Order: sequence, then C-alpha cells, then structure tokens
Amino acid sequence: MLALKLTLVPLFLLIVSMSGKWWGPSIAGWLAGLPVVAGPILYLLVLEHGPAFGARAATLSLSAILASESFNFAYAWTCRSSSWPVALASGLIAWFVAACGLSGLPASPVWAALAALAAVCFGQSFLPRGSAVAAGAPLSRADLIGRMAAGAVLTLLVTSLSGRLGAAWSGLLAVFPLLGIVLSVSSQRAHGPAFVISLLRGMVLGRFSFAAFCLLLSFALPHQRRLVAFIEAALLAMFVQWCTKRLATTTRAKAAAPRVAAAE
Repeated sequence: MLALKLTLVPLFLLIVSMSGKWWGPSIAGWLAGLPVVAGPILYLLVLEHGPAFGARAATLSLSAILASESFNFAYAWTCRSSSWPVALASGLIAWFVAACGLSGLPASPVWAALAALAAVCFGQSFLPRGSAVAAGAPLSRADLIGRMAAGAVLTLLVTSLSGRLGAAWSGLLAVFPLLGIVLSVSSQRAHGPAFVISLLRGMVLGRFSFAAFCLLLSFALPHQRRLVAFIEAALLAMFVQWCTKRLATTTRAKAAAPRVAAAE
C-alpha cells in the first residue's frame, strides 16, 4: 500500500506534465482538466476505509471546487499588485476559510453540486481578465520533480491522516490546489501576473469533468464494486472534458469570426 501511495499520484502527474511534449498541447490541455490528483487519492481512501467513507469523501471533494476557486480568486486578484509570496498566502487563507465552511455543510450530493456550480459561475464572472495567452511553458526537470514530490507528500498526508480527519476533511484535502499553487507561483515568477490570470481563468473549464467524476462516485460507490465505480467515473469525466473542450473551441471560433470579417 505504501508503494502505491508513493507512486500512483506522481505517475499521473508525470503523464500530465509530459503529455505536451509527447502528444502535443491539445492532449496536454485535455488531460490537465481530469482529476489526476484527487482521483487516485479517493481510490486509496476507498481501499483503506471502504466505499461508504469514499462516497462521503467524494461528495466533499465535489463541494471543494468552491474552495479551489476561492484560492484562484484570491491569488488572481492579489498577484496583480503583490509578489508571489503575498498572493500565495492570500490564496491559502481563502482556501482554508472556504474549506472550513464546507466541512460544516451536510454531506449531500445536492448541496455539493450546488456549491460547485456556484463556484464555477463565480469564477467565470468575477476572476480578473487578462490579455496574456496561457501557452505551455518549458518544463524543467526541477519543476517536474517538484510536482511529483508534492503529489506524493499530499497523498501520504491525506491517506495517513484520514482516520483522524474523517471523510469530510479527507475529501476536502484531496482537492487541495496542489497544481494550482505550483503553476501559479512558477508562472508569476516567469511570466508575470497577466499570464497567471489567464491560466487560472482557464482552469474553470476543467471543473465540469471533475464535478462529474466526484458526483458519480458519490452515488456509485455504495452500490457497485469500487473498481467499476472508478472506471465509470473516469470515463464520464473524460466524456465531459471532451464536450466542454469542444464547446469552448466552437464558442471561441464563433466569437473570432466577426473580428476576422471586420478586418477583411
């Protein structure tokens, strides 16, 4: 079990991080929206504590989208006028306050889905707008090792403390904005706040596939084999991610068409 904890999440992070180099930016962007950190952690929680624990943790992971968007909101607005340590502190405080509030909500898929939907709508409406394009930046070996090590540490902490934390905080911490922190800090240092804002706005699109993954798990785990439930949830997440990417591409193309016609 320890070997699984140390390798499962880092392996997924390695695949996602290197996918742009291996298969191109379109595949990388598609994979980045999938639950590559929370998914394996939830699976390990089910292995250790059973499907009922895992279902409740998945429900809280769904609602934790609100906490992740709180981090993004605070970081995005703070980084416009402050250095990355101040922006990071602001984001972490916002995440913790939101997570504490969510831990007191009823562990209901309906409440969790409403919280996630509100978070996505809020992020789309009130995140600052930037003009930079969040294109893929070169990934150094140190960045890659740092991501994988952070993933292993987060997995060990959540799964090792899950008995004391309970299903609620285990689910919330499974969605701790690990990649958001790494990408935001490294992007601000390398490219400035406009790039970070564009990056964080782009993350909102991936919330739909994550929400579908967690919502299906919360219903399926008490009634199906754990492996079957996770396979179904992963397939649904991939389908939703494909649909949202396709919809976003179509919308951007339609919005650009009048500008191209006017230029001609």
